[in-house]
Amino acid sequence: MKTKPKVLVLKADGINCDEELEFAFNLAGAEAKLVHINELRSKKESLRNYQILAIPGGFSYGDDVVSGKILATELTSFFSNELRKFIQRKDTLTIGVCNGFQVLIRTGILPLGNIGKMDATLLYNDSGHFECRWVNLKIDKNTSCVFLKDLGDKEVSYQVAHGEGKFFADKKTLDKIEKANLTAIRYVNGDGKPTNKYPHNPNGSLNAIAGITDKTGRVLGLMPHPERFVRVEQHPNFRRMKIEKPEGLFIFENMVNYLNKS
Repeated sequence: MKTKPKVLVLKADGINCDEELEFAFNLAGAEAKLVHINELRSKKESLRNYQILAIPGGFSYGDDVVSGKILATELTSFFSNELRKFIQRKDTLTIGVCNGFQVLIRTGILPLGNIGKMDATLLYNDSGHFECRWVNLKIDKNTSCVFLKDLGDKEVSYQVAHGEGKFFADKKTLDKIEKANLTAIRYVNGDGKPTNKYPHNPNGSLNAIAGITDKTGRVLGLMPHPERFVRVEQHPNFRRMKIEKPEGLFIFENMVNYLNKS
């Protein structure tokens, strides 16, 4: 019997979705632990002892300056070598949700793996206000994300809760992302078509991008919250819709299963 993959759920001041992310991974069969970034800095904990790094949503350090910037700077200033080694290992996966996605973008881990250099950003929502509601999404048909590959064209509904979620990059970078199949999840309309139009696209993300992966396929960042739909009862219309399985759980199960098979 294989041991459960160990998950480091990163905690820092202002992060407030850590317990939900920990719960989701434990429910999916992993062994998750909340680890404060100060425990990494003091060497009490180390990325070497984990197979999954999970950066939760919330408002790390109050989103001072811009969302996720301070935590991203802390990670690239003190842990750039550790992060690089962790990602290069073949037995690791990384996920960043909402504020965690913002952190992965601002570290440079996503989209092109240039740690310490931003190749894209997440801007203020085009709507000009905080968006907190459920949206429709589709797993990208050709995504290179290793634990989503068999789920191309799968449609799901997740909650978004962000004020800075508009994925933006210059045309050259966008072309690189699309050509390398780094897109993972897109916002779709009622017909299941990717869209840049509000309200189906809640922030105006270019190319309807809601989540991306990196060149290894083992890093995923997304603005919507799959960890908020790991029990059927978490969906606001679960009684009417007769949901058989919560649509957020499969992401965490797929991560666990991928590591168990590797």
